Amino acid sequence: MRDHHSPHREHGDGRDGFEKRPGRERGGRGPRVFAPGDLKLLLLALIAEQPCHGYDLIRQIEGMFDGAYSPSPGVIYPTLTFLEESEMIQGDAEGGKKRYTVTDAGRLSLSEQAIALDGVRMRIDVSKRSLRGHDRPAEIHEAVHNLRHALQLHHGRWSPEEILRVAALLNNAAKAIVDGPAVPTASEKAE
Repeated sequence: MRDHHSPHREHGDGRDGFEKRPGRERGGRGPRVFAPGDLKLLLLALIAEQPCHGYDLIRQIEGMFDGAYSPSPGVIYPTLTFLEESEMIQGDAEGGKKRYTVTDAGRLSLSEQAIALDGVRMRIDVSKRSLRGHDRPAEIHEAVHNLRHALQLHHGRWSPEEILRVAALLNNAAKAIVDGPAVPTASEKAE
């Protein structure tokens, strides 16, 4: 039986403050596909391109991921309800199914969030590769989890010096990852 106060205890002893987890993020449920707010913006953009039903939106998103991911109705329909209540879209029930169209407020919101929408589409491309198995190895997932855990240990106690120190560490790590492995020069190879 699992100890509810220590959800990942069976994967590691946790003595160092870091827990061992399965290779998938978020407790084994797989990687998060959308960042907060991404799905709302994407649905709004898709509806602005062409009025459609919720089921059509599910199929369009599934197509964006080459079939590797399909959002559930339990995610799509509450988001559509939110957009409708926010007056970004309107639903017209014809034949028992709601067909959604974008409102003027929705169009304005899209124009104001054009850069954010580009980011959503970029994250979809990254997620698509991830879901097809071109993702980070389990060791990298573990390291990312450990980093998040280390940041959460601060519990909001960030001094100005600590903010600068941690930001520099994270920015340097990101730069080193982007730059890739150091390639030895010809003279270093000869030695």
